[in-house]
Amino acid sequence: MNHSSQQSEHPPPKAYAFLLLPGFSTLGFSCALDALSLANHHPSGRKYYKWRLISESGAPVAAYNGVTVNVDSALTELAREETLIVCAGENAGHGSTKALLNWLRRETRKGMDYGALSSGTYTLALAGLIGGKRVTTHWEYKTALAEMLPDVIMEDTIYSVDGRVFTSAGGAASMDMMLHRVHADYGVKIATWVADQMVYTVPRAHSHGQRMSLQSRPEVRNAKLLLAMQIMENNLEDPLIPDEIASIVSLSTRQLERLFAKYIQTSPKRYYLHLRLEKARNLLRQTDLSVTDVCVACGFKSLSHFSKSYRASYGIPPGMEASDGKVLWSDVSKK
Repeated sequence: MNHSSQQSEHPPPKAYAFLLLPGFSTLGFSCALDALSLANHHPSGRKYYKWRLISESGAPVAAYNGVTVNVDSALTELAREETLIVCAGENAGHGSTKALLNWLRRETRKGMDYGALSSGTYTLALAGLIGGKRVTTHWEYKTALAEMLPDVIMEDTIYSVDGRVFTSAGGAASMDMMLHRVHADYGVKIATWVADQMVYTVPRAHSHGQRMSLQSRPEVRNAKLLLAMQIMENNLEDPLIPDEIASIVSLSTRQLERLFAKYIQTSPKRYYLHLRLEKARNLLRQTDLSVTDVCVACGFKSLSHFSKSYRASYGIPPGMEASDGKVLWSDVSKK
């Protein structure tokens, strides 16, 4: 039997549509696309996947690093058999226009599988497509989604799958998620072959955490310091004073200060403030919460103290941080 007749006996390749938003992550996108592309190079000679790239206008899309990618079309009608992936990165709200969100709602009603890389989960949320679902996103966007969508189950994992919805933290995690999909589509042998081609010897399970744990960080080698840091991360909205934290970990305040100075090169107070300001910055950039609401959500008792601290850390007042022109959650909720 010749090669062409063997090909005809196989089902048609599974189809994917990648929607690229301005500022998307080239790493996440490339990892996802290469998993499909490499599958097509399997020695069987079979074409397992096909895909097309889409942007809102059909124009090339610039990634966050300035690399521009040509696409195949503007927003267009998709087939129910296609799988849609929203690829985003920095300032996902800018690219999440009302026209694009309406298109997402219309196309996903067909019953297709759909998902997102990195902050593309934020775009799916704006479109109202992940309510009640278990999802993940890049850790920088997790706080914003959890704050604005309490019915969404945010997982601190590299990727999540809930029915026909799949989401990834982006970056190299896109590779893990797509290998999972290749495995589900064609079995372990094809998925393993693709992983080998990627020189990716140990693909990670979806439950793998996104960031290196505190215990794994080379600069931290003290159990009581680790516990103190974890207490701070778990109490950002209602921060404790250093004396309280020291008491919980059975140290004097002076001993706690010495540990932070030795291992982190800062004081407990400054480290705690950094965590709260980092949360504030993410909320200001990714939600339409007011500066006052963010101030409260990050444990600041005084708006003036919050503004002064924010300007000292980031060089601008918090009111200037929010992205102009982004789609507001309040606008979406009216649809």
